[in-house]
Amino acid sequence: MLKRHLGRRRFLLGLGGLGAAALMPKPAEASLSAPVRKLSLHNLHTGEKVSASFWEEGQYLDEGLASFNRVMRDFRSNEVYRIDPKLFDQLFLLQHRLGKQGEIQIISGYRSPATNAMLRRNSSGVAKKSYHMKGQAIDLRMPGVELAHLRQAARKLAVGGVGYYPGSNFVHLDTGPVRSW
Repeated sequence: MLKRHLGRRRFLLGLGGLGAAALMPKPAEASLSAPVRKLSLHNLHTGEKVSASFWEEGQYLDEGLASFNRVMRDFRSNEVYRIDPKLFDQLFLLQHRLGKQGEIQIISGYRSPATNAMLRRNSSGVAKKSYHMKGQAIDLRMPGVELAHLRQAARKLAVGGVGYYPGSNFVHLDTGPVRSW
């Protein structure tokens, strides 16, 4: 009888431990609970850099978002567009997962329909209804992070689209449905 009681007790304690572990925040969730979210962006085409907080005390900051929108503009047409704040959350989560707080290099942010059409004529890798035209995508790299590792970390977030372009040396992220290519 004592053996069965100890076995049952260990079983129940184990279940309790699993329950407690399930309630623990995952790394991505924990980072979104940070009181301040900050990013450093560098547009490789314009040379512009911005480092700003975009979230504090439970809300997005207009000033930080506006500075990000400007640096992610369509540099060909100089058109600024409102970037989906969820994209910046994704970038923040990605840096947290990688344990990297440095610069994010922008290859492409917002693209006007005219720019997207021009790029599409010159490359088979440009989508007709690109998330870039909706302000929901970025093509990026992070200095000091291997491209394959960046892609792997982005896919593990499971929060949007992840494209891998090793020949062009960038990873694509978007706030669309979870998928990868």
